Amino acid sequence: MIDKLEMLLALAKEKHFGRAAETLGITQPTLSAGIRRLEEQLGVRLVQRGSRYGGLTPEGQRALDWARRIVGDSRRLRDEMRASHAGLSGHLRIAVIPTALTWAARLTAGYSERHPNVSFTVLSRSSGEILQMLDNLDVDAGITYLDNEPLGRMESRELYREDYALVCPRHHPMAQRDTIAWAELSGQRLCLLTPDMQNRRIINRNLMEAGVTPEVRVESNSTIVMVNTVLNGPFATILPEDMARFTAAGHDLALIPIERRGSRPAVGMIAPQQDPATPVLQALLKLAEALRRHD
Repeated sequence: MIDKLEMLLALAKEKHFGRAAETLGITQPTLSAGIRRLEEQLGVRLVQRGSRYGGLTPEGQRALDWARRIVGDSRRLRDEMRASHAGLSGHLRIAVIPTALTWAARLTAGYSERHPNVSFTVLSRSSGEILQMLDNLDVDAGITYLDNEPLGRMESRELYREDYALVCPRHHPMAQRDTIAWAELSGQRLCLLTPDMQNRRIINRNLMEAGVTPEVRVESNSTIVMVNTVLNGPFATILPEDMARFTAAGHDLALIPIERRGSRPAVGMIAPQQDPATPVLQALLKLAEALRRHD
C-alpha cells in the first residue's frame, strides 16, 4: 500500500494527474489505476473526478493526513535500518530562507566532514514554503525564522539572532558611518527581498516603527541579485550582517551596522517531531545545537 499512498501524496501536491505521474516517474494511467486501487482497498472515494482533477473528498483529505504519517514512518524505518548496518548514509533535503544560506553551508560542510556518506540537497525558499514542504514530506528539515511563523508540531534548534547592515557603494553618503539608525533610511533608494519573504516583513516593521516609508525600487527573492543591483546602480540594500559580509566580500561595497531595535529575530533549524527520529536527522539537529552562536 505504501506505493499507493505515495501516489496520493504526489497527486495532492501537484493537483494534476499528469504532473503527479511525471514526478513519480510513472505513466498517468498507472497513477489513475493506483489511486482507484487505493480507493477500493479503503472502501471510500478519495478524489473528485471530472474531466480533470477536482480535489480531494473529505475522506481523501483524511487519508492524506494518514498517508503523510505512514509514508514518513516508512522512510524513517528504511533510514534507521540502513544506518544500523552501514553507519550514517543517505540523503538529506533542507529548505532554507535566502538570508540563512551561509549557515546552511556551514551545517552541510560540518556534517559531511563527520559523516561523508550523507549527501545533501539545499533549496532556497520562503518561510511559508518551508513549512508547506515539511508538511508534504518534500524536505527533511528547514532553516527559517522561529518567532513569526506558526511552526506547529516541529522540533527547533536556534542557530543565531539577526542583526542588520546597510550595504551600499563606497561613494554612498552613508558609506563612512560607523552605525546608522533605522530612521535615517528615509528617502534611500532600496533594493529589498520580495514581500513574501519573512526577512522583508521584518525590515518593513523596523522601518515602520522608525516612522520610515521605504522607497523600494527593486525587489528580488535572491540576495545575489540584490547585491549586484547595489553594485550596478544607485541603490542600497539591507541584509542580515552574516549574509551582508558574505555577499559583499571582494566588492567595492560598504557595510554599515544598523541600530538594534527591540528583540532580534531568531533563526534556526526545524524538523517534524519524530519518535524516534532517524539517526541521520538526529545527527543534523545535534550539529545545529553545536553550531549555535551565542551573542
